Amino acid sequence: MAVRGNNLDTVRRHNLSTVIGLVHRDGPLSRSELTALTGLNRSTVAALVTELTELGLAVELSPDATRKVGRPSPLVTANRNAVALAVNPEIDAITVAVVGLDMSVRSLVRREVEAAPSPSEAVRMTASLVAELRDELPTGAAVLGLGAAVPGLVHSADGVVRLAPHLGWQDVPIAEMLREATGLPAWAGNDASLGAVAERLFGAGNGVTDLIYLNGGASGIGGGMIFGGELLGGIGGFAGEFGHTRVAGAAVPGAALEDEVNRARLLEALGLGVADADQLEAALLSATDADAVEEIDRQVDMLSTALRNAINILNPALVVLGGFLGSLHAARTEQMTRLVGLQTLGPAFEDVAITRAALGDEILVIGAAELVFQNVLSDPAARRGSGIQ
Repeated sequence: MAVRGNNLDTVRRHNLSTVIGLVHRDGPLSRSELTALTGLNRSTVAALVTELTELGLAVELSPDATRKVGRPSPLVTANRNAVALAVNPEIDAITVAVVGLDMSVRSLVRREVEAAPSPSEAVRMTASLVAELRDELPTGAAVLGLGAAVPGLVHSADGVVRLAPHLGWQDVPIAEMLREATGLPAWAGNDASLGAVAERLFGAGNGVTDLIYLNGGASGIGGGMIFGGELLGGIGGFAGEFGHTRVAGAAVPGAALEDEVNRARLLEALGLGVADADQLEAALLSATDADAVEEIDRQVDMLSTALRNAINILNPALVVLGGFLGSLHAARTEQMTRLVGLQTLGPAFEDVAITRAALGDEILVIGAAELVFQNVLSDPAARRGSGIQ
């Protein structure tokens, strides 16, 4: 005779995920606010908060003393000592950060490299930096896992980098390699797609259900798309490669967008050998040399045409530009808006806003950390007895 299973544990796990997800995304919330947002009763919310605290994912704070009406309700916040490690391998540097569940970037280290690192070199450097950063964590901090934001086509199901042309990687099981090297649960995704998720949840796209994110980095231009509030990844997770679309008017016939709108070409035109993001932006904003101004304007024109195409095809509410594309937008905001408007169908242009990423240089490590948090917070109860520290 078959025995009907009891689904009460499934419901409890779902409710745990809902509550910790709310305080992770929205910041500190009172128990009464959680009760209202979840539709659960007060005693259930209290029990869930207690369990999340025991799991090391939430912390209760003293009630807001400024409240004058009613009994103060304790504030529930994500535990900043529950952290994710995040890595962004690029052709010029490996960046590793510690990000708290409260979305605070607690520390960040960027190690420059002379040439694009091989997979084994990238993993070795990452493991070394992870060890250094873990040693600096306070006693009792819990490391939930490691997320990698890779500039290339990353298979979403298994974290295999199918192709990262600028890094020279092909069919690299980067998530598995990072797990073996660090002893941590590890996940990997496309850098721009993770950036899109980060901006949607915590940046300029907060509350926007339909947006496009374009990231400009040393490896080129990548993109991520959020529609209906969900990441549009395609069947393999490879969607959003705007940088590999062809552009008209290129110096070399058949050139791709990232060949023409290019960080290295900007640095050369500005007379900069090596520059960080702030130095590049300052140079773009202050450029007066005729050749530099011409190159900036040319790249803005090319980028505007690409944005026109994306807006006409996808009809987003928001286009977010990150990396050096955000700096180009800052340097030529009115010009870019005008050029996109001239080329975009009127109703679609009326619906869209173009802005730069709000999360700045931290966007990709925040996105990589979110890859960890999404996996852990989907079933917080599974952390019990995990032993990960």
